[in-house]
Amino acid sequence: MSSCPICDKETNPKYRPFCSKRCADVDLGKWLNGSYAIPGGNTDEEDGFSSDTAPNEPKIH
Repeated sequence: MSSCPICDKETNPKYRPFCSKRCADVDLGKWLNGSYAIPGGNTDEEDGFSSDTAPNEPKIH
């Protein structure tokens, strides 16, 4: 059987892949406070475009 990614105890089918509601909540808290992040591409602002300009239209300052 696999182990809980938070505390390494044996998982509980009710809370899988965690061992308990507590560990599931700890994991959720890490996502909500930004401890975990999914890498992504550039945002529109990083590309130099705002959402109100077309990609081929230069941004006017």
